[in-house]
Amino acid sequence: MSLANINPQRVEVLKTIQSLVNCLVNIKDETGEFLMTLEDGRVIDTKGWNDWEWTHGIGDTSSFANIARVNIYPGLYGLLKFHEITGDIEALRIALTWFRDRFAVGTTKNVNTMSPLLTAAYLHEAKHANYAAHLDSWAEWAMYEMPRTQEGGLQHITYLVDNHQQLWDDTLMMSVLPLAKIGLVLGRPEYVEEAKRQFMLHVKYLADTTTGLWFHGWNFDGRHHFARALWGRGNCWITVAIPDFIELLNLPPSDGLRLFLVSTLTAQIDALARLQDQKTGLWHTILDDTTSYLEASATAGFAYGLLKSLRLRLIPREERYVRAAMLAVSGVLGKIAANGELQQVSFGTPVFDDIEGYKQIPLTSMPYGQSLALLALTEYLRTFL
Repeated sequence: MSLANINPQRVEVLKTIQSLVNCLVNIKDETGEFLMTLEDGRVIDTKGWNDWEWTHGIGDTSSFANIARVNIYPGLYGLLKFHEITGDIEALRIALTWFRDRFAVGTTKNVNTMSPLLTAAYLHEAKHANYAAHLDSWAEWAMYEMPRTQEGGLQHITYLVDNHQQLWDDTLMMSVLPLAKIGLVLGRPEYVEEAKRQFMLHVKYLADTTTGLWFHGWNFDGRHHFARALWGRGNCWITVAIPDFIELLNLPPSDGLRLFLVSTLTAQIDALARLQDQKTGLWHTILDDTTSYLEASATAGFAYGLLKSLRLRLIPREERYVRAAMLAVSGVLGKIAANGELQQVSFGTPVFDDIEGYKQIPLTSMPYGQSLALLALTEYLRTFL
């Protein structure tokens, strides 16, 4: 290939992605500050790559009582997307090795630990491995045994806390997308229909009709939104999940559910475009509170969702949307250190009863930060480079 045909910007983004991956699989809790001990004596490294949690698949929480681990899901999913777009064999090898080692020992089933099964379903479908038994076991649990709220919502149960009668916004990413994909892969349309219903139910109770943004949680016990927090990373899971869900189900433009989800997504994106910090490209951890700190992992999720929504033509290619997406990408790139660590990332965050709780969450490198940045830059590579 002629050097004249090489896109130097693409080369730099690829290098950055490789550094993100390297940092992702090597993050450790060096101080013990973020270790979580379960009642059965197991110790979970909420920062590390070698445990099974949402941090690996996807997931989120702040107090250890609610830690759901958002690390791995997006990490595995990001590796999958990077492999699909570039053919990178090492990304595929890392994901397959993670599943080989984790499936050998298993884990407790909850909302967040289900998140890696989305990637497992894609790998199974592509015949990279045979995960049929695992997909069946997890989907059957989610479909028939997972605790439900009133109206049949997926209760956000984590390792240590049942979160009785609670809906959280990240459940759609952690459990509902995997359920839908497994339904397609195993030929079980009842899973897909349940996933559709869960999306509609979560929109009903978590989307704020005033702002277009999403509340972090809803409690049927008392019927309230806790602190009514419009939390950044919780919102970003929605910006990620809706385009992915529409693409996953291949919903046609005239489909009623697609139209409903696109209008919900557009209302959120319109609000996000207004609230983005124009100097840094980042968003505040409480989106409508400029006294809360700017946060990079949510920004990465928003960047991915914006870019993918543009590519799928879910939103028009208007200057305000393109500008917000590019500014977000610039903001994410500006927070990636030389060693590949995405900085300015908040630790796992539970639903709080007051806004101040969100502002006190510490900043630290986390696998989900790496993962969301990986998703954002991979989509940027595909859409604009």
